[in-house]
Amino acid sequence: MGINRYIDHTLLKPEATQKQIEKLIQEAIDYNFMSVMVNPYWVVYASERLKDNDVKVATVIGFPLGANTTGIKVLEAQQAIKDGAQEIDMVQNIGELKAGHLDKVTADITAVVRLAHAQDVLVKVIIETALLTEDEITTASKLVAQAGADFVKTSTGFATRGASLNDIKLMYNAVGDTISIKASGGIHSLKDAEAMINMGAARLGTSSSVAIVTGK
Repeated sequence: MGINRYIDHTLLKPEATQKQIEKLIQEAIDYNFMSVMVNPYWVVYASERLKDNDVKVATVIGFPLGANTTGIKVLEAQQAIKDGAQEIDMVQNIGELKAGHLDKVTADITAVVRLAHAQDVLVKVIIETALLTEDEITTASKLVAQAGADFVKTSTGFATRGASLNDIKLMYNAVGDTISIKASGGIHSLKDAEAMINMGAARLGTSSSVAIVTGK
């Protein structure tokens, strides 16, 4: 598989304009990236533009803090799917994970997973590794797998750092091949991308997608 098909071509900045979203979509078409990752507001626009293309439309739920109520996350996911989202990247309840309230974390994820899977929509769960200890990364990854999600994902890109190779190693050791891993944040070059894939990542979230595939 070419490196391009690992990439969720991402633009989640709050100040993103339609012109910038259109550029993102056109680049995804030109380079045949796996998906465009946009905020929920842009899902309808992206879905219309990509209706005759195999580039998927992905969006974020409970983003970037993960502190929405479960009910709101479910409603947000429901609307996104109605609007055309084919993949959902939700943020776990980070505070509850750190507090050790694991049943609440699992229930939060499971509610979104059940809704999405009933409509054949893939779910990735962002655990925000920058805010977790190594033990918490391991625990969170296992919970994501137990909740039935398709991917465990490192980062929102809005915390103190993005993905690290150690994050991927810890996540892979926790889940093995039971679910997939997405590395996101801080991936700026082909060298970065290949290192993440070699460590176990099956998907990459980056805004440097064109530079990665062209070397420019």
